[in-house]
Amino acid sequence: MTQPAVDAKFTITKTSENHYHLKRVNDNNVGFINSQWNIDGDGFTNGKTEIDIFLPDAGTYVIQHNAVGIGGQSGGMTSQTIVVPTSDPVAGNIIQGGRFDTPDEVSKWTIFPISSTGAQWVFANGKATIVASNNKQQAFYQAVNVVAGQKYAIDMVASSATGLEDTWFEVYMLNSLPAPGNDVSGSVYRNINTWDGCGKTAFGGKVSAIGCNVGKNGGVYTATTTGTVYLVIKCGGKTVNSLSVDKVEIRKTT
Repeated sequence: MTQPAVDAKFTITKTSENHYHLKRVNDNNVGFINSQWNIDGDGFTNGKTEIDIFLPDAGTYVIQHNAVGIGGQSGGMTSQTIVVPTSDPVAGNIIQGGRFDTPDEVSKWTIFPISSTGAQWVFANGKATIVASNNKQQAFYQAVNVVAGQKYAIDMVASSATGLEDTWFEVYMLNSLPAPGNDVSGSVYRNINTWDGCGKTAFGGKVSAIGCNVGKNGGVYTATTTGTVYLVIKCGGKTVNSLSVDKVEIRKTT
C-alpha cells in the first residue's frame, strides 16, 4: 500500500534558557503512526509526537521531523531552525572546535601519528575524516582541563557511507600521551568495532547510539586528577574508506 501524505508540521516552544519543547501539529492524522526527530543531524530516532530537548551550546540548530505512516514508510518531513544565543554555564561543551567548521576550530586539534603510513585524519568540510588500510591507524587529540572527582560525559557523531572491514574506532581520556609513533591505549569511552558487531554497514549518528560493547561505550569519564588531560580519538583497520567525526563534546555530568 502506498503511504498517503502525512502532515509533518511541528511547533517549537522555548521553555527556559537552552530548553525547547517540540510538538507535532495534529492537523492531519491520515495514516500517521509515529514521529521521528533529527536534532541537528544526529540521526533520526523514533519518538513521541511531543519531546523536550536541551541545547547547551550557543549556535544554530536544524530540527527535522519525519511523520511515519503505513508500514513504517515516511509520509512527510519538515524542518525548522533554532538559534541558541548563549551556552549553558554548567553543561556547556569543554571541547573547543568540536564541529571542525572553521580554521580556528580545526586549530584546536593535533594529529597524533601512530603508523608511519596507511592511515590519515583530514580536517575538511566541517568534519574530521580518516581513510586507512592494511591495519594502519592514526589518532588526533585535544588537551582539556578537568577537576578531580568530576564526571564528564563524552559523545560525538560518527558516520561512514560504506561498511568498515576489520576496523577499530576508540576514544580515550589520558593523563599523558606516549611518544609519537607509539600506539595509544587505556580505558575506552566510545567504541565502534567490527569485531564487537558494529560498523559493518553504512552508519551515521551519535556514537552513544550506534557504537557497541557496553564496557567500551559507556561514555562517562571520572577525572582522577585536577589539571590537563587529553581526549584522544583513534581509528584504524583493514579497510576504512571514509569514516567521519563531528560534534565532539565533553560535558560535566552527575
